[in-house]
Amino acid sequence: MNQEILRRRLVGLRNRRNVNQAVLSDALGFNDRQTLSDIENGKRLISPEELVRAARFFRVEVDYFTDPLELAGEATFSWRKQIDGVESIKQFESKAGRWIATYRHFSRLKGDSVNSSLTQIDLSEASTFEHALAEGDAVSRSLGLGDVPAIKVVDVLENQQNTLALFVDAPAEVSGAACQLGPLNTIIINRGESEGRRSFNLGHELFHLITWHQMPPPHIELEEELSSREKRIEKLADHFAAGLLMPRQSVEAYVSANPLPNKNEKLAGWLRSGAAHFRVSGQALKWRLVGIGLIKKSVAMSIPDTNLRVEQGSAERCPPRFSHRFISVLGWGIDQGHLSVRRAAQVTGSTVDDFANLFAEHGLKTPFDL
Repeated sequence: MNQEILRRRLVGLRNRRNVNQAVLSDALGFNDRQTLSDIENGKRLISPEELVRAARFFRVEVDYFTDPLELAGEATFSWRKQIDGVESIKQFESKAGRWIATYRHFSRLKGDSVNSSLTQIDLSEASTFEHALAEGDAVSRSLGLGDVPAIKVVDVLENQQNTLALFVDAPAEVSGAACQLGPLNTIIINRGESEGRRSFNLGHELFHLITWHQMPPPHIELEEELSSREKRIEKLADHFAAGLLMPRQSVEAYVSANPLPNKNEKLAGWLRSGAAHFRVSGQALKWRLVGIGLIKKSVAMSIPDTNLRVEQGSAERCPPRFSHRFISVLGWGIDQGHLSVRRAAQVTGSTVDDFANLFAEHGLKTPFDL
């Protein structure tokens, strides 16, 4: 048993259940509170028998404390939802927790870093929307995302910033989430949404990760239930995402190479083409042009958003499930004998046959024979 995991989960569960040390000490059969204090501070090991008593007291399975592929309340999530339904979030969060815990466990065994390199940025709830746009633009340049950031952002986050980015089959009402698990940062995106929305959700959740300490996001972002402060933070996140995905220099270069039409009635078509180029929504590009000063606000307001929907051509398809790095780590665990194929399939919510397809989706060799 990993005593560090046991200790951390025992302390976390005791605090969440509002149980004081004296009560739990009595349940574990200790003569005084000091014995439990020593366990929680890492000065004494907890025995299997004592762990069974703790599980019985809290009415959880022993696996709650011992399974490295479970999070057991260790992480903090912020979910972006379109409609109400807290229960569906709780169920899906449990699945997401297993993905993140599994990645953390086998990455550590493999010797890979799970310490995110993302740094916090200088924004607060008092910052202007223009400042958030500028910070998004600056982060795009500092990460080297290029002229079309949406193309490179996932690869850069995972392979340069040690930040997991998972594209998953989520409930229809869930757009995405940001998660902090100690030093490990994770972004979860509903891969079933349009490409433009996926890109924007990724930028939005990245904002939460790099402003988490200054502006902790709510557990569930449902607009009608947010406070005025929380609504402002969400707008800051949207402006940051716009700057990240449509850096000023890149937009101006695109407009220079593809001049804006002289007639407003042709502008909607131009915006759809531009949005497809940047892999964002037509609405997002329209307001980015207003912010830069390339079109007037009155002109933008005259173009209905319904006329800006990017055509879903042959290039528009769901991205592969999870991510290349995530599936690679699972493959390593199986290849090294640390993880059974059946358990890996259970973690990903797949049958064994479908689990094999995950490797094909990412161009990876399947590490087992069917």
